[in-house]
Amino acid sequence: MSVQWQKSSFSGAGGENCVELADAGARILLRESESPTVELVVPPEGLLWLIRQVKATA
Repeated sequence: MSVQWQKSSFSGAGGENCVELADAGARILLRESESPTVELVVPPEGLLWLIRQVKATA
């Protein structure tokens, strides 16, 4: 299955160090641009939990 990766808006102009997301139906794919072959697969609720945890510790 081919997916469309989207880079974070916080990646900057160069885009060397960025988080990318892709919609895979009932799952969300996450990867880091420095290791694009390693993907984290989570349900949408898992991504929401992760975002809330990051914001809470920022």
